Order: sequence, then C-alpha cells, then structure tokens
Amino acid sequence: MTSGTGPPWWSDALNDPWRDPESDAVIVTKTPGAQEPPPPFRENAGPLSAGPRMLVVVAVVSGLLAGALGATIGYVAAAGRSRTIVVGEGSRTAPTPVRPPDSLPALITQVMPSVVTVEGSSSTGSSVGSGFVIADNGYILTNEHVISGMADDSLKVTMSDASTAAATVVGRDPESDLAVLKINRDNLRAVDFADSDTVAVGDGVVAIGSPLALPGTVTTGIVSALDRTIETQDAHGVQRYYAAIQTDAAINRGNSGGPLFDMNGRVIGVNSVIKSTAEGDADAGNIGIAFAIPINQAARLATDIIDTGKSHRTVIGADFDTYAGPGGGAKLISVDAAGPAAAAGMRMGDIIIRIGTHVVQEPHDVIALIRRYDPGTTVTITYRRGTVTQAATVKLVADAN
Repeated sequence: MTSGTGPPWWSDALNDPWRDPESDAVIVTKTPGAQEPPPPFRENAGPLSAGPRMLVVVAVVSGLLAGALGATIGYVAAAGRSRTIVVGEGSRTAPTPVRPPDSLPALITQVMPSVVTVEGSSSTGSSVGSGFVIADNGYILTNEHVISGMADDSLKVTMSDASTAAATVVGRDPESDLAVLKINRDNLRAVDFADSDTVAVGDGVVAIGSPLALPGTVTTGIVSALDRTIETQDAHGVQRYYAAIQTDAAINRGNSGGPLFDMNGRVIGVNSVIKSTAEGDADAGNIGIAFAIPINQAARLATDIIDTGKSHRTVIGADFDTYAGPGGGAKLISVDAAGPAAAAGMRMGDIIIRIGTHVVQEPHDVIALIRRYDPGTTVTITYRRGTVTQAATVKLVADAN
C-alpha cells in the first residue's frame, strides 16, 4: 500500500523477504498523471458460501479460545511468582495422624518406659549398655558383660524420661552373660515376657536400646534363626555360652542387655552378641547378624538371682571334649556316676551327635543347648558308641552351684 505519491512501503526490493528470486523480472511503466485503476468488480457478489463461513467461525472461535487460555496461563504464572511462601504453613492445618492401637508407633510408646541405659566406670574406662525393667519395684535385667569390671558404686541407670538412679548388683552369671541390678524406684513399668519356645523364624522383632550411647534407639527386623550356638571369651578369660535367637535387626555396641520384642510388645530375648567383619571389638558394627539370649532362659536365671543371689545352670552331669573324627561331635571325657547322663546309660567315650533335633559339632554346642532348657526337662540325646548310633532319654538337672 502507498501513501499519496511517496515511495512504496518496501523500498529495498532486492532484500524483500516476500520476493520470489526465481520469478521473471517485469518492467512496469506508469504514465505520469495516470490514476490507479479501480479494483476489479465482481458481478453478483453475494454472501459467503457455507464452507467459507464455517472456516471463518472456526478461526474466530479458535482465536478466542487461544487468547483465553494464554491469559489464564499468564495470570497463574504471574500469581505464582508474586505469592508469598510461608514455610510450614500446611502443618498447622494438617490433621494429627490416627494410628491404630496395634501399630508399631503404639507398640514403641507402650514399651519404651521399660527400657533403660546402664552405665558404669572403672580405672581403665567406662561402659554403656542397655537393660530393661523386669519387676515394677526396680529390678533391671542386663548382660553381665555390660557391667563386667565396673566398680559397683559407679553403676547407674537412666530411664526413658532421662531421670537417673544409682544401681546395685543383685547377682550375676558370667557364663550365661546375665546380671540383675536394683534401683530404688517403685511403680515402674515392667516388660511382659513372651514364651521364647514358640518363636518362629520369620517372626517380626523390635530391638530398643542405647547403641553407641544413643538412648531410645529403635530398630526392626525378623527372627533369622533359632538356637544358634555361640561361645565367646571376654578379656578376663570368661567363657560365655549362648543358644541364641538370631535376628537381622540392627544391633550395635551399646545394645547389649537391651530387650528384643515381638510384634505384640513382649520380650523374646536379651540382645547380647553381634557378628562383625571388623577385627577388633571397638570397630565392630551391625552387619545384620545379631544374637539374643532366649527370654525363657534369661527369666529363669534372673528369678534364681533375685531369689538366691546366684543362678543355677542346667547340666547333664558330664564333661566333653572335641571329637576330631568323621562327622564331628562332642566326646564324653568324664561322666558323673550320679548324674543324668549316667542314669540314661551314657558313659565315657560316647560321642554326642545330636540333642533333640539340633546337630552337635563342638562341645560348646552341648553346653549351650543344654543350658537353654529348664532343670527337670527331658531331652533326647543321640550318640555314637563305636559304630553304633543310640539314643538316650536324659532328665536334666540344675548344677550344685
């Protein structure tokens, strides 16, 4: 379009973006003073046909919709940029979670007041472990190795509410790795005991204690194995024997003496030993293999200690040595003539290969497995005498300690 007689709107024809460079050049001459010809006239020009009308309507509607959508997006984006963000504003209006009575948080709330931290010191160092209330008048159960070597007047217990109390030693059983402490408190919340003989591999468990001096630490897992026989020796040369509940719950230094709960909040064991790839005890850490003393055994020994000041271990009246022959086992090197083994017909030289359904490979297997039973229990012991395999029914007794 031109304005008056001025130059065309696009004067740089060579750079005209609409120019077709392949078209032939046309020279147009214009007579001075001549007028522009009128636009072509179309006869009988009528209204647009239905097809073009529809195209126009669609184009108009599409344009309106696009404009509205663009305006909406622009408004939202602008509003988002200008909105003031208040940290945590949603938390004030969020409803408090409702957890059923049988949930894990509810279980932990129920049992946490029964779990304690046990501390002691000596001239060579200090010790931090765990424990739990077994009677509402102040009796605490823990591992003997938690307080081993600690001065009795240095022992203290810290409750879940962070209150502390001096503790005295009621009694201890180093070989079974159990000790009972007493604090001057009443109306404590004691734990409930499960029947550890009914525990099954795969059962869920919860461990609570003070690993690495972090009180109230909760970990969960399952029962990985039962009656795992272990023999350990402490720095003072004390041999300890366990027929333990194995779990993959995270157990670390400081969990010792703490409770292993089932999913009903009842204690099934006392967390005592961990397996580690570290060479030294100081570097030992959780690798998912930990062991707990079954609570049936621990509760029986704790009752003995509270009632008499000492524990009474279960025995068969014989001493053992390693059998290096085929199949392994534990060889009887002496038999008490008045003891249960002799009464069942066993004698020196017999090789024990099984107690109940548990295979025996080493002497500590016999000691650990026998001690997990109550005195008076009758067990089947399978043994070899020469080339003959026999079975004896043995009624176990308590030692004369």
